Amino acid sequence: MVRALGPPQRGFGLLRQHQLFFKKRKCSFGTDQVEYLGHIISKCIVSMDKTKVKSVATWPIPVSIKELRGFLGLSGYYRRFIKNYGVIARPLTNLLKKDAWGWCEQATVAFELLKQALCSAPILTLPNFSLEFYVDTDTSSYGVAAVVQ
Repeated sequence: MVRALGPPQRGFGLLRQHQLFFKKRKCSFGTDQVEYLGHIISKCIVSMDKTKVKSVATWPIPVSIKELRGFLGLSGYYRRFIKNYGVIARPLTNLLKKDAWGWCEQATVAFELLKQALCSAPILTLPNFSLEFYVDTDTSSYGVAAVVQ
């Protein structure tokens, strides 16, 4: 037996037809930008969420491996915004090795550089493919980096 479903539904009717629902408080319509997974996304631009930047700016110096992992986890999530992230973070990641914990001046410098880089991170945009642009790469024994200019 063939059952007629009627005319095809559009928009919210289609959701209702398939028993799909959404929470109004989690939705926004007609906006120029959205917050998604710690990023602010608007037309052709991705930037860091301002609340995350504020959190990084006030982050105290880690006093344990657990606290350092927390900071590196947050900063690592935004690594695409920071030129030479791996090179800057190396003294901190070295502290995560077995029996290597021992905060030093080099770790403090790396921690403050990462905080500063995160708080002044550029906005990511798509390149204008109608113009000429360059990809600048750099490798060393400590890390690999690339920047589109």
